[in-house]
Formats: sequence, C-alpha cells, structure tokens
Amino acid sequence: MNISIIIMFAAITLMTLFVTYYASKKTKTAGSFYTAGGGLTARQNGLALAGDFMSASTFLGLIGAFSLNGYDGFFLMYPALISFLVILFLVAEPLRNLGKYTLGDMITSRYRFKQVRGVTAVNTIVISVFYMLGQLVAAGALFKLLLGIPYNVSVLFVGITMLLFVLFGGMTATSWVQIIKAILLIGGTVVLFILAMFQFNFNFLNVFTEAKTATPFGENFLNPGIKYKSSLDGISLTLGLLLGTAGLPHVLVRFLTVPDGKTARKSVVWLMWLMGLFHVMVIFLGLAATKLVGTGKIIEANPAGNMAAPLLAQVLGGGFMFAFVSAVSFATILAVVAGIVITGATAFSHDLYNEIFKNGKATEKQQMFMVRIASIAITAIAIVFSLFLQQFNVAFLSTLAMTLAASSNLPVILLTIYWRKFNKTGAITGMLVGLFGTILLVVIGPNFWSPVEGQAIFVGKPIFPLASPGIVSIPLGFLACYIGTIMGNRKAVKQPDNYDEILVKAQTGSDVGGVINH
Repeated sequence: MNISIIIMFAAITLMTLFVTYYASKKTKTAGSFYTAGGGLTARQNGLALAGDFMSASTFLGLIGAFSLNGYDGFFLMYPALISFLVILFLVAEPLRNLGKYTLGDMITSRYRFKQVRGVTAVNTIVISVFYMLGQLVAAGALFKLLLGIPYNVSVLFVGITMLLFVLFGGMTATSWVQIIKAILLIGGTVVLFILAMFQFNFNFLNVFTEAKTATPFGENFLNPGIKYKSSLDGISLTLGLLLGTAGLPHVLVRFLTVPDGKTARKSVVWLMWLMGLFHVMVIFLGLAATKLVGTGKIIEANPAGNMAAPLLAQVLGGGFMFAFVSAVSFATILAVVAGIVITGATAFSHDLYNEIFKNGKATEKQQMFMVRIASIAITAIAIVFSLFLQQFNVAFLSTLAMTLAASSNLPVILLTIYWRKFNKTGAITGMLVGLFGTILLVVIGPNFWSPVEGQAIFVGKPIFPLASPGIVSIPLGFLACYIGTIMGNRKAVKQPDNYDEILVKAQTGSDVGGVINH
C-alpha cells in the first residue's frame, strides 16, 4: 500500500459520494429512484450501459482470461459483442414501449396476472444476486492485493460502501456514476493500451508472437482448448453469453431510463461503438500481461487471473498507473453492483410489494421504504454467497448469470412480443424451468464437483459434464414455454386477446387506437 493508492481511492470515493449527494436532492419519488425519471439522453444512456457492461468481469476477468488461457479468452468476449445486435433488433425498443419501471411491467402488459408478475420479480432478484457475485469476488481480490485486507473483510467493505449510495441516490446517482466511470475506464484503458503497445514497438502481430513464448503452453496458447477442452463446452458458453445479455434485468431496466423507444435504440448504437473499442484493447492487454507480467506472478496474485490488469498497469506505469487502474476498477465494481441492487430491489418494491401485496395502492413513502429494505437484504445475501467463491474467475461467474437470463428471461420476453398463442402458463413455466434448471445443471457440474481436490468446491465426479450449461438450459427454457402454453390453452378460461395491441405498441410506442388516429 502506498500514498498514491490511498489518494486515488479517496478521490473515487469522494466523487461517488458527491454524485450521490447531488442525486439525492432529485430522488424524491419512486419513479426517480427506479428509473431516474426516464430522462436520460441516448448518449448518456449509452455511456451508462457501457458502464454496466464494463464491469469487473469484463475488465479484470477478461484481461485475466486472455493472459492465462490465450485464445480461449475469446469464448468469454466475442459472444457479448454479438449480443448487442440481439438487444438492438429484438429487445430495446419493445421493452421501452411496453415497460414502466421493471421487466414485470413489460411482461404483465400482456398477461395481467399477479402470478406472472410475482415469478418475474423473483426471477429478477435471483439473477441479480448471481451477477453480483462476480463483482464482489473481484472486489475481494482487488483489496486483498492492494491493501493486504483479508478477502472476507474486503467483500463486506465494498458491499456496505455501495449500499450507502444506493439507499440515498437511487438510479439517478447510479447512472451518473456509471457514466463517469465509463469515461474514466475507457480513458485509462486507452492509456494502458498505448503504453503496452509501445513495449512491442506498436507491432500488433508481435504481441501474439511474444505472448506464446512467455507461457508453458507454447504454440497451443493461441489455439483453442486450454480452458475449454470440449468444443461442446465452448459452444455452450457462447450461447449463454450471446443470448444472456438481452435477458439481464439490470441491463433491461436501462432502457426504461430514456423517454422513448427511439432513444433506447440509439443508446444501443452508442453502446456498440464504445464496447467494440474497449474489447479490441482488452485482447492485446491480456496477451501483453502474459509477456510483461508473467503467468506465474498473475497466478500468485490471484489463481483465477483477476489481478492481471492492475499488475500490468504497475509494470507499464509504475505506482501511479497501478493506483489509477485499481481505483477505477473499484469504481467499476461499486457502480455495477449498485445498478444490480437497484434492479433487484425495484422488482421487490414495485412488483411484489406494491402491485401484488398492496394491489397497486402503496404510497410513494411506503415504496421508498421497501426498496431500501430490499436493497439491504439483497446485498447481504450476495455478500454471504461471495465469501465461498474466491477461487472462481469473475468473468466466468458473470457468464453463469447470463446463462440464467438467457434460459429464463429471454424466451418469455421474445414470445410475449412475437407469439400470439403464448399465455400465462407458458410464461410462468418457462421462467421457473429456465431458472431452476440452469441452477441445477451448474450445481451438478464441474464448477462444483471435481475428482481432484482443490479444483472445485466438492470432491467427486460431476454428473453434468459442461461447465456452462447454456446449450441445454436455453433450449429447455424455450421448450418449457411451449409445453406450458399448450397445457395452459387446454384448461384455461378464455381471456381477452390483446396480442395485436401489444405487438403494435411494442414496435411503435403507441396503442392501436393511436396508430389508427395517426
């Protein structure tokens, strides 16, 4: 620990507290807490979305994955880039046009049943907790490396710090912290990229050549198979990342912070440009860390490779760059976790408490009280679980949350908009089977079970062979939606069909009457 690290961390913390204080003056209603009043521009929301995506798993986890696993790092990266097209063409505009505060609002615009809203809310909370785990594990590893603070204490400290500005600032504070953090992280990554390429005389091909000579894998370092030895495992992981992004609750809620569907679509275009630039640099930074830091030192700092980026910054820019990258990583974790907590807490307060328990009649004061109680509870649950996951790569932990989202949320979102026969039973069945089916496959898979002691949580042969279950769980989610719909159609009392209205409103932002009048 040195003075530059202390100064950087203090500056980042003071910045977030100032933003929170300023935002708290504007956070007087449930709507301003949930979605920042729906007043962000396309550029602002694009930067905030980039801030969401440039999480600890993307920055720390991806650079670590490339530095230790070479080519296999691409399996964690390229599907996420392609997933933005799914969001752009299929999800962003319909979600904004149909939703108000939560994913539950969007789904129940077609199925006005409390059961659907309740299951959607529970789904949102579970996925949010899973995604938080990767961020908190990264926080623990970061503070342990920087300050010598034990992992458990680090996780607790970050959780409590983040909670403070969630409780007071809401989505307004979180959005602006995300925007500032995205600018700092992209700027820092550009500087780090230039410093790294200077070491290779800006010969980009030479980075690949030098990297494979600095690892025990040799030529195989640039071939697939180091991390994901089964091609089926790689395909399964790709599917989860490709489709999961479009089902992540904290990402979907971002499209409710803008005034209309057109702005939501434009914000995705901003996101794609920012993330494309960022991911290209991450590839070279990961391989540069292999050569300039060394895999032995990276593994010594953190076996999963999560500290490769700060260590590379130290080699390239000394104590100042090390402190800057570490402090921005800290801001990254704070902002992303805050957004996730708000999403889960909003699902509880708005969907469960207000719409189900209070029949939509809860006062603003009651909703604000419940959203803060839910924030505390969700944070506590995530902290407890993250204490047992220190050995996991944070990028991989986040892919599990994405696979959950792809298996349970995405099928219901798409079929709600694009399948006339889809019904309440199909929605509920699809979400529950997708959610719990994915969790079951992970628990009986190689992440939890290994014949070799120390490589997983439990010693034993895994029942399910794939580390990422997307290739099974995603089709299972769609199949459950179909079977549930068929079963529901056979026994359901005939309900008014509002599919045409939903389809028109999803694509235009106006109801059928408004389109006709126009």
